[in-house]
Amino acid sequence: MSFLPVSGLELPRFAGVPTFMRLPHVPLDDACIAEVDIGLIGAPWDGGTTNRPGPRHGPRQLRDLSTMIRAQHGVSGVRPFEAANCADLGDVAPNPADLQDSLQRMQAFYKRVKDADIKPLTAGGDHLCSLPILRVLGALSPVGMIHFDSHTDLFDSYFGGARYTHGTPFRRAVEEELLDPKRVVQIGIRGTAYDGEDRDFAKAVGIRVIPIEEFFARGVDDVLSEARDIVGDRSTYVSYDIDFVDPTFAPGTGTPEVGGPNSFQALQVVRGLEGVNIIGADLVEVSPPLDTAGGTAWLGASIMFELLCVMVGRCV
Repeated sequence: MSFLPVSGLELPRFAGVPTFMRLPHVPLDDACIAEVDIGLIGAPWDGGTTNRPGPRHGPRQLRDLSTMIRAQHGVSGVRPFEAANCADLGDVAPNPADLQDSLQRMQAFYKRVKDADIKPLTAGGDHLCSLPILRVLGALSPVGMIHFDSHTDLFDSYFGGARYTHGTPFRRAVEEELLDPKRVVQIGIRGTAYDGEDRDFAKAVGIRVIPIEEFFARGVDDVLSEARDIVGDRSTYVSYDIDFVDPTFAPGTGTPEVGGPNSFQALQVVRGLEGVNIIGADLVEVSPPLDTAGGTAWLGASIMFELLCVMVGRCV
């Protein structure tokens, strides 16, 4: 089958059934699944959200806005859909009434993706969605991670013992030996805090935290050079929370933090991942009810395209 997206010169972008970047929809039980290199996946679940809900609606709006994506990167000239077979694998089917069941469903879905030798590029959903993905990708050996966010998501628990929220996934991933903490770098951290527990944990296990002040003082190129050195050439996951970006440019998210990067810098940091051995990536926390005009989702879809362009380098 052809894995090229439908061109806007053939079918208007507002027409047809929306898929990620107008790619073919290939379910996991389809005979063509063995031909897919990179699978774009929706994780429509926000059971880990602790404040403003809505990211469960993110994948649908991201698909709709991603119909504006064209075939070629405007700067690098990369044509990702020709460099690798990319397809929309559909959505994980969560259980909105049961957090643990949803985590198990996602883990089972991504196990099938990994068994098919497909690299996942996921649209969340809240940030807890990253944990079941890492439970699959880091099952045999801990992986590194480059994490763009305004929060560390390294807290132990919320509300007196809730250990599975969008503020705890990477604490659990380190404890479960899914992540190698000495190969984890978190970029853009800022905002007010309850306490310093998350930073203390990061320091204790060797996670490199780059606060937003350092990010701006050093610049994108220098910070990403360090990030590449930290993860090295071994397997690395990329997790991108849309609230890494200043809410002026990305208001549609549940826990915005002022003082962040602009939309151009949001793309620049992904371009700085060129050469990293990316085994999977996600873009999470887009909340359409908080930005009904869709600007946040359009930025999110653009970030996903940037991620795709650096991921195909390892598929050629």
